[in-house]
Amino acid sequence: MDIEKIDNELLNRLQSNFPLVEEPFQEIGRNLSISESEVIERIEKLKEINYIRQISAIFDTRSMKYKSSLIAMSYEDSEIDSAAQVINQHPGVTHNYKRNHFYNLWFTLAVPPDSILGLEKTVEILKSESNAKSARILPTLKLFKIGVKLDMTGKDDISTVEEKKFYGESDISKDYVFKNIDTDIIKEVQEDFPLIPKPFTAIANKIGLNCEELISHLKNLKKHGIMRRVAAILHHRKAGFRANAMGVWDVPIDQIEEIAPKMAAFKSVSHCYRRPTYPDWPYSLFTMIHGRSAKDCNDLLKKLSDISGISKYDALYSSKEYKKTRLKYFSKDYLDWESKYKEAV
Repeated sequence: MDIEKIDNELLNRLQSNFPLVEEPFQEIGRNLSISESEVIERIEKLKEINYIRQISAIFDTRSMKYKSSLIAMSYEDSEIDSAAQVINQHPGVTHNYKRNHFYNLWFTLAVPPDSILGLEKTVEILKSESNAKSARILPTLKLFKIGVKLDMTGKDDISTVEEKKFYGESDISKDYVFKNIDTDIIKEVQEDFPLIPKPFTAIANKIGLNCEELISHLKNLKKHGIMRRVAAILHHRKAGFRANAMGVWDVPIDQIEEIAPKMAAFKSVSHCYRRPTYPDWPYSLFTMIHGRSAKDCNDLLKKLSDISGISKYDALYSSKEYKKTRLKYFSKDYLDWESKYKEAV
């Protein structure tokens, strides 16, 4: 089903920054020269046809004191589907994909600050329970860029470079002290926003605040790097971005600080991280690329290789999506999952 040009402009705007004002849909409509009611109607339609996954606040996992990592595991092809279902049962697994490599299952895992097991023990349990042949823990050693924003208008090609500052280490809050009100707010705003003229008022009422107080708290969380932004998350494939390549680069450690920003500057590179290497995994730099086709992704990887001078790289494409959701903070589901493995501590 085709969508109109105004819908594409709306999708771009919703991905970038949802206004922190009492009547956000009215402000969005003003910028697009359409009414508030039309903005809401169009978003409702885009959700019905699965272009928009949800509109909510997006938080920084590390600033929230959660420990997280990318995990790679290896399975026999005949066992990978059942293994993925075992992995998916952990509430801290948000993204889980089959990829074209010996390490053929890749997932993100986060555990809360009060985790009984911790991340490493959790990975050990998941490896055992899912009968993995091998596992690699690949945490972020340095973040150079994060944030998926798909250009729906076609104005940017995949090799467009952006000029703005990237989200990086300087934006991470390491010493923020969470108050009870912060926890109450985060629990509510991480959920899908109601499509009504005053969504912040409705959310604030649930917490016992007024709209102005809630918005002030959200701005403070953003100022401290706890909240990245409020935005729409899209279904990538439905929105036309059917290929995603995890570019992995064999970059000498002493060159990463020079090369990573060059790669991160490309708009179609949504994530750029330094990660650890292993004897069977020499790749120190990761770039995530979303394209409308595998050719788009391959073309950009070739360009990244050319501008960086790094010729040793690989492209791991996802061939199956097992799970994709937002991480739920302050959820009791973690305790419920861990309680089954108390004897492992």
